[in-house]
Amino acid sequence: MAEKKQTADVKLAEISAGRCPIYNSMLKIDGQAQGGFCDGFSRRDFLRVGAFGGLTLPQLLRAEAESGVGRSHKALIMIYMAGAPPHQDLVDLKPNAPKEYRGELNPIRTNVPGIHISELLPQLARIMDKWTAIRSIVGAPNGSHDSFMCYSGRKGSTFNTNGQAPGGWPSIGATLSKLQGANVPGIPPFIGLAPKAGHPPYGASGKPGFLGVGHGPFKPTHHSRADMTLKDVSVGRFGARRSLLESFDNFRRDADSTGHLRGMDAFTQQAMGVLTSSKMADAMNLEKEDPKIRERYGKGDPKNFGDGAPRDNTHFLMARRLVEAGARCVTLNFGRWDFHSKIYDAKSGVNGHAPIFDQGLAALIEDLHERGLDKDVSVIAWGEFGRTPRINKNAGRDHWPQVSCAFMAGGGMRHGQVIGASDKHAAEPADRPVHMGEVHATLYQAMGINPNTTTVNDLTGRPQYLVDNWQPMKELI
Repeated sequence: MAEKKQTADVKLAEISAGRCPIYNSMLKIDGQAQGGFCDGFSRRDFLRVGAFGGLTLPQLLRAEAESGVGRSHKALIMIYMAGAPPHQDLVDLKPNAPKEYRGELNPIRTNVPGIHISELLPQLARIMDKWTAIRSIVGAPNGSHDSFMCYSGRKGSTFNTNGQAPGGWPSIGATLSKLQGANVPGIPPFIGLAPKAGHPPYGASGKPGFLGVGHGPFKPTHHSRADMTLKDVSVGRFGARRSLLESFDNFRRDADSTGHLRGMDAFTQQAMGVLTSSKMADAMNLEKEDPKIRERYGKGDPKNFGDGAPRDNTHFLMARRLVEAGARCVTLNFGRWDFHSKIYDAKSGVNGHAPIFDQGLAALIEDLHERGLDKDVSVIAWGEFGRTPRINKNAGRDHWPQVSCAFMAGGGMRHGQVIGASDKHAAEPADRPVHMGEVHATLYQAMGINPNTTTVNDLTGRPQYLVDNWQPMKELI
């Protein structure tokens, strides 16, 4: 046994030092070349196990743990309110406006004197001192449904990179992955909980852009969570190649179908850590959570709402567990707020969305505070634009890029306030317009990254700043 271990260690050391074709070929695999590797493994078999030649390497596992620049436990949870929520029905009510503008909802008091929000958000009203409402968000490039702006803070499109830096602008999650790397072995730095949606941007988790798929979101909810750990294969049995291949089969299929094999340099290290550790599976196992905490978050609805995202409150809890376990950024998508008709419907409208959202977000904010994570974990919830001031003939509100809203919490920021104001019809910013790029600058600052001096290189090697000359919000930082 000792002799076998010594032999394995020699091979692993060779891989780690770059003297084995397994490791040297990781960036060049195209599925066509043939040839053997240092253990007699064929390229076909190599691809089938996810192209991890050094899968069992203690050296590579340590390299993953040490790959990050920072060792802080700062983290970000971003909630994309797919379809664009009605700002004037949530945090920017206009009770003195004509009915065709103010709608059917009434404002209620919060625990911060002078601040009122929608009657649909009683839980958030109760903890207003722990979060901030921004009522004057601007910067939406147009009225198209696209999560790109929320995740990147820049003008652009999920479908078209014209006008962007070569390779496309990366999302904040991808940038954090690039700059800070993994915080804990077995927990990818960037995790996306959004399932696929009928309208693809509603199911997006944030694009890696020119940083490459290796810094894209790791999506653990796409298939069985059980696939994230190797069954019946201990580290000591990694020499049993047949058993290993069978255990990796499901993971390999997912990687092949999503194109992740092209991002091996970073992605394989993430996957290797996930598959050889129980940390990810443990973080996502909500059965390990206190039942009282689970009850506080509620379940919501795990089914996609139309062509949008689910109203799944377990994702709020899962996000907290993942950042607590070591993730840098977790994104999740909630609902389908595109209410062109029957906006006040108890099931399909804001009346059906907001109470579920209220429970989940309030539980998350309180949970972070109770666990002492509010100083390190930033939370933002927002959509791609606002809704029309005037209710249309179908009792709905249409697309309105001129102004929208955002919910911010945590990050050690100053909360219990409202930032900005819209005019009497919630149509235009009347005071302190807040650009979406400013929000991103603030989030980077809360993560310990100076957004105005830090750069990442695009595909041409040109350094790109993280935001377009926007400064962190003085009201919060």
